[in-house]
Amino acid sequence: MGLFGRKNENDTASATTATAPATVNPDLAALTGDYSIDPSHSSIGFVARHAMVTNVKGSFTDVAGTLHLDGTDPAQSTASLDVQMESIDTGSADRDGHLKSSDFFKIDEFPEMTFRSTKAEALGGDDYRVTGDLTILGTTKPLSIDLEFNGSATDPFGNERVGFEGKAEILRSEWGLTWNAALETGGVLVSDKIKLRFDISAIRSGS
Repeated sequence: MGLFGRKNENDTASATTATAPATVNPDLAALTGDYSIDPSHSSIGFVARHAMVTNVKGSFTDVAGTLHLDGTDPAQSTASLDVQMESIDTGSADRDGHLKSSDFFKIDEFPEMTFRSTKAEALGGDDYRVTGDLTILGTTKPLSIDLEFNGSATDPFGNERVGFEGKAEILRSEWGLTWNAALETGGVLVSDKIKLRFDISAIRSGS
């Protein structure tokens, strides 16, 4: 079942009601509200091709953000995300240090990566797309994230939660991340294309 409102499957179709507005599922409408991302149960990950032959995976462990969900009109939903670049983790301290340096993220000058949504839309079923402004190294460019709504639940502590999985791809060079090294066998050390992965658990404000 999707997050946003759509026609109730039990409605009886007729010629006189075919053009009437879709019935809002009250269970979905009840999810409308403001939520805070739970960093201990969320992750922002990435995958880059290394030396043309393998993938290196990493994530950011210090993430904060808010969601406003509208269960009747997806266009009114919004998302805001702040990532602390110091928290990058690829499983290698040396590699993490290089990524934090002036060759890549320049974290002393640009400590945060941010995303601010500008558009949300339902794609059908549990699938949605959020488009917004991604800022890295002081450069802001549009990014579209395809999301799957995983559902809602009340946890043992009484928190009302919603969950999403998302994915996107960027060319890092478009945000000024251009460092690379040539390989003797041809090609480069680090791919320009980066795959982004989002696993989000968010708690309703006041719950």
